[in-house]
Amino acid sequence: MSKTVNEKINIAKNIAKSHYLNQATSTALVLRDQLQITGLLPPAVETFDLQKKRALIQLRAKSTELEKYIFLAWLRNTNVRLFYRLLIEDLEEITPLIYTPTVGTACQEYSHIYPFLAPPGVHDGLFLSLNDLPNLKNIIKNYNPYPFDESLTPQIAVITDGSRILGLGDLGVNGMGIPVGKLQLYVAGAGIDPRRTLPITLDLGTNNEHNLKDQFYLGLRRKRGSDKEFFSFLDAVVKTLREVYPELLIQFEDFSSEHAFELLKKYRDNTFCFNDDIQGTGAVILSGFINAVRLTAKDIPPKEHRILFFGAGSAAVGVAKQLLEFFQIEHGMTEADAKKLLWLVDTKGLVTFDRGDKLADHKVYFARKDNEGQQFKSLTEVIDYVRPTALIGFSSQGGIFTEEILKKLARLNKNPIIFPLSNPKNNAECTFEQAMKATNNQVIFASGTMFPTYTEPETGRVRYPGQGNNMYIFPGLGLGALLAKPRIITDKQIYKSASALAYSLTDEEISLDMLYPKLTRIRRVSAEVASAVIVQIVEEGLARDEEVIALVKNDLEVLKANKGPQWEGLVRFVEENMWDYGREKYFDSKI
Repeated sequence: MSKTVNEKINIAKNIAKSHYLNQATSTALVLRDQLQITGLLPPAVETFDLQKKRALIQLRAKSTELEKYIFLAWLRNTNVRLFYRLLIEDLEEITPLIYTPTVGTACQEYSHIYPFLAPPGVHDGLFLSLNDLPNLKNIIKNYNPYPFDESLTPQIAVITDGSRILGLGDLGVNGMGIPVGKLQLYVAGAGIDPRRTLPITLDLGTNNEHNLKDQFYLGLRRKRGSDKEFFSFLDAVVKTLREVYPELLIQFEDFSSEHAFELLKKYRDNTFCFNDDIQGTGAVILSGFINAVRLTAKDIPPKEHRILFFGAGSAAVGVAKQLLEFFQIEHGMTEADAKKLLWLVDTKGLVTFDRGDKLADHKVYFARKDNEGQQFKSLTEVIDYVRPTALIGFSSQGGIFTEEILKKLARLNKNPIIFPLSNPKNNAECTFEQAMKATNNQVIFASGTMFPTYTEPETGRVRYPGQGNNMYIFPGLGLGALLAKPRIITDKQIYKSASALAYSLTDEEISLDMLYPKLTRIRRVSAEVASAVIVQIVEEGLARDEEVIALVKNDLEVLKANKGPQWEGLVRFVEENMWDYGREKYFDSKI
């Protein structure tokens, strides 16, 4: 049916003001006439390539990483597709500027820079405060950047309450940079349509005195309340989100450890959700550990590893539980025997049942009973007692893996496995260079933040640090789940995402002793992770998408091997369902 004149005019106005459909100086002359914006742009019609070149020149001219973050945020909020072209094509340069490590600084300064992240009328994300409780449904519906296309309902939401942002602590509403950043990585890494992402920050107050005294702080000026208030508000938010968007995938992000575990326990069996700090981090570190075990297999049988965690918060316990599954599934160990391979250290020392203090609930499972009354307070004491083959850091204590500790690990192991995983960079327990030098270049290394390569001075060999970047897991996991449409995300799906990542390395990457694939291959890697998740969802009988079920069910056993023509066909199907920044048919068909 042909459109009326008024309908065409309204569509033209919507396109003209849309930061997604906006082509700026690449808008064709004929389209400028249709949109009634001839004369409102300079006469030249540029290519996307030229626009990108100009944007990169401006970006690289900024003197600080925070200025670059602000520039990229503004670009994202004014020309979405140009921004994602930069991100996707220059991933290694742009990712550290929109997420770790720069996002940590951006969150700390968020209330100061917020007005400069987007033009008036464009919103960085959805803020829900305790004061909004009576009107949650209407407020959630208000967040609709594309009201002229009713099909663009959100597919995925990343939610934080700002209570534990990276290693920086309670930042309140300033934590919005995290869900915004994570969703950008979903788009770049797995082709989630940016128009169908929903960043949410919950404002329940903050215990951060600096923020409460800051005249520019944009959140509620009150301390956080009771657990009862917290969970009551979360129940209302989750219930309303499910009511408004029944198919929405919810990712919980950067909640305090106690709340994070309780939220996962409360919703995992009845809500389409997962917790990236617990499950995503666990999966990506498990993947790197699988390849580390492969590299050390000649000297250490898998069942003889002794893994020491320095830090016992939600991320550490999430990783520990994933490693338990690895030893049980891949090496046939019992749960009790696998648990004996893991030790946790918190601020009070080795976590034991008889230490004399009340353990947080999430630590009890891994508390040791075999310490024979001995208590070990310092990291050095614990290392001497445990004699670990692997040391994994979640302490947020920058430089705590000293040269002495690194050398001690090297004396105990031919190839010590050292994973300093705390973010941002200044919280990392050690750097790649420090680990290489202290272990005579023998370390097997992965960090939470990106470090540069290291060139061995004696041989000139370039060594590549692993980065346990959750970006390798959550985009593919989310995409696979959105395509297969299960009602819930299960532990088996999480495990399959980790396993698929571990075995996604190319022959070249294996020859370089890499633990993770090159970040430049992220879309192919995400497609493989998504495919493995889809296969698992179908095998569990949880898939609800008929096209996916038909594609997978007859070749289920073959597809579980993650190779062969059927596997490549599934990966192609996933890739075909990824959004890209290319020219939209929208421009030609809607006017």
